[in-house]
Amino acid sequence: MPGAVVDSALPNIAFYYPGPMWRASDYLKNLLLFFDGIALLVPEYMRDRPYEMDPSLVAGLQEHDLLHILEPESLMDREAAEALATSLGDVIASGALDDLPNTDRVYEELSMSRMGWVADAGLAGMLIEELEARSLARPSQDGVSIPMHPFVRNLVLVLLAQLLRPAGRRAGFDLCPATDRPSLHTGLTELLQLPALATEAHVVDLDLQVVGVNLASVPLDEVLEFRSEHASSYGAYTRDIRKLMRELASIPAQERDGALDDRAAEIAERARRLQDASRRWWKRPAGVVLGLAGAAWTATTGDILGGLLAGGAGGLAALPDGSADAEAFSYLFQTTELFY
Repeated sequence: MPGAVVDSALPNIAFYYPGPMWRASDYLKNLLLFFDGIALLVPEYMRDRPYEMDPSLVAGLQEHDLLHILEPESLMDREAAEALATSLGDVIASGALDDLPNTDRVYEELSMSRMGWVADAGLAGMLIEELEARSLARPSQDGVSIPMHPFVRNLVLVLLAQLLRPAGRRAGFDLCPATDRPSLHTGLTELLQLPALATEAHVVDLDLQVVGVNLASVPLDEVLEFRSEHASSYGAYTRDIRKLMRELASIPAQERDGALDDRAAEIAERARRLQDASRRWWKRPAGVVLGLAGAAWTATTGDILGGLLAGGAGGLAALPDGSADAEAFSYLFQTTELFY
């Protein structure tokens, strides 16, 4: 694999969410610079969707072993199903979903397999019944998916991006949640800040930084050529901001600004170097930004948040250094035409 990024014993794979398929390739090729590959969570009945929506890019990625299509029917085991049921069940019990606004939009389908149906139909069924009782979901019309309130659907997909990381490790990947819809990180942030579940002191948002150019129109082979020379620098940047999140999460919220100021110049300089390298190579203006949102905590603090997301069954990954810390995070990518 050209220019593989090394962070641990497992390949670091960008775990795309919320959908089973990216909306556009605007930023997707940029992910290849930061990670060892890209993973999609595609239900069995949608298995052909990536090939139908972006056949040339999908074929090219698979040719270079850079795309991993994961099926929730096999990836989501009983442990993951229990973690989701516990996590979402605790959110429901907290009352945080009681006052969601009624939506005139058509409820959005979520596959039953992503609710854990294959792993534990009884547990998934009880969870779905709880949502239906609150008018947050409706009975299945096709036997494979559940119409769901769009906010709740997004919440489930944000949770899954975190809770499936241990299953990813068992499959041989370090899954790194990543999205091209930065607004969705609000779902993660709001979840982490639920008063009944956690304190705001743990939550960290790292601002989006301009890191490169939009590679949407660049042939994949040219992207991989650039990757072979520069992937180590890009991968180091993602590891740096993830490390910074862990460091900041352990500092009281009121002290974070000063600590962040101490590191901001260093992070900005590294982002500038990435930006300069890509502009020199491609001879085009910057158009891709990257940030990170998340939280970290130690198992010794007894945080309810840790128990919630871990689901009592190791639902979240331990940090690579084997410490007793845990983390939830999302890489946020966005393309922009601001500089064009």
